[in-house]
Amino acid sequence: MTNLELGFWSFPVLLLMIFLRAPIGLAMLLCGFGGWYLAMGGNPTPLLSKLKSETYTTFSSYSLSIIPMFLLMGQFATLSGMSQALFKAAESFLGHRRGGVAMAAVGACAGFGAICGSSLATAATMSKVALPELRRYGYSGGFSTATLAAGGTLGILIPPSVILVIYAILTEQNIVKLFLAAFLPGVLAAIGYVITISIYVRLNPKSAGVRPAVPMGGRFKALANTWPVLVIFFVVVGGIYLGWFTPTEGAAVGAAGTGLAALLAGSLNWAVLRESLMGTAKTTGMIFFIVLGAGFYNGFLALSGVPQFMADWVVGQGYSPWFVLVVILVFYLVFGCLMDSLSMILLTVPIFFPVISAMDFGMSTEHLAIWFGILVLIVVEVGLITPPVGMNLFIINSMDRETPMTETYKAVMYFVGSDIVRVIILVMFPAITLFLLP
Repeated sequence: MTNLELGFWSFPVLLLMIFLRAPIGLAMLLCGFGGWYLAMGGNPTPLLSKLKSETYTTFSSYSLSIIPMFLLMGQFATLSGMSQALFKAAESFLGHRRGGVAMAAVGACAGFGAICGSSLATAATMSKVALPELRRYGYSGGFSTATLAAGGTLGILIPPSVILVIYAILTEQNIVKLFLAAFLPGVLAAIGYVITISIYVRLNPKSAGVRPAVPMGGRFKALANTWPVLVIFFVVVGGIYLGWFTPTEGAAVGAAGTGLAALLAGSLNWAVLRESLMGTAKTTGMIFFIVLGAGFYNGFLALSGVPQFMADWVVGQGYSPWFVLVVILVFYLVFGCLMDSLSMILLTVPIFFPVISAMDFGMSTEHLAIWFGILVLIVVEVGLITPPVGMNLFIINSMDRETPMTETYKAVMYFVGSDIVRVIILVMFPAITLFLLP
């Protein structure tokens, strides 16, 4: 069997292991091990050498140190009550409108995503704060859970985003430019969700109640309570954009600033600090193990020549670049329902990125890589709320056992429709994504 055939056979083996509930990192690591061993003719020496070099080069990467810093930043923000301040501020301005409390939840998710960077963490944290308020003012169970599941996806799109960092490392792109490119699509996503809520409550008038309007003084007081979030966001993201510090340094500044804000608010004690550090360590370990497994597997695929073969084959067929892009995005949409976003990015980008790079979309190589990365991130994000296996749906449902999953499925399809419209707009008009780039 040739190395190319080994590479193609590794895909069904990997998928079988995933469907048998093997951890994705372990599945990729074992496929990479087995592939290297067979490709080397059963000689274990190159494999052991690869194990030593790959492990060191992966975990000694300075770029990866940004991940635990952003995760710690999110942990401090989650445990310090910042999410509640964001929701109360948004609710004071929007809650008196029809569907306003749901809109406030989306706005708070967008704000929290700006200091968290994780979709699941954003969805879980905001659910604790917003779900009781939604139920209190007569919002139906399915509509409430669907809104929070969709709002949670903003966590991986609005900068800073851990997934964007991983994509930047895989494709050797500038992290700052990717953060810039993600900003407008993130704002567009939040606006799209607000419009979706407005449409939903008009089609289903009994699904949402209205709360009394908050006096203007109360609104500005609630807004003032969000100052830590605003300061941290502008210092970290603004500092990165303005060149005051690198993304890794910015992540460290953000983690320190969020911890200081929690300490000043009286939310940070030894128990919270320990929980934050342990949560960061566990999530970092999980992500790094997946990165290591992906490194081995993708190294084997490069050895087998599968990515280059795929790129040459697709170009040789004469397909339109736009047709190829649509097929890839549909693939992400389908498989995003079955796998988490990090695993999807690590597994597929080394295969699809060479294919896209080999095609002519009328833009520079750097702009193409950034535009493609944002599109992939958005479509994978849609998979997080697409039935039947959207990860965010299960997170929210576990926090609201009274609402049948079928009710959440029905309501969330409105948000999925909003996401698909947004993807179409960004595919048709790449300038929206690339507008802020220098």
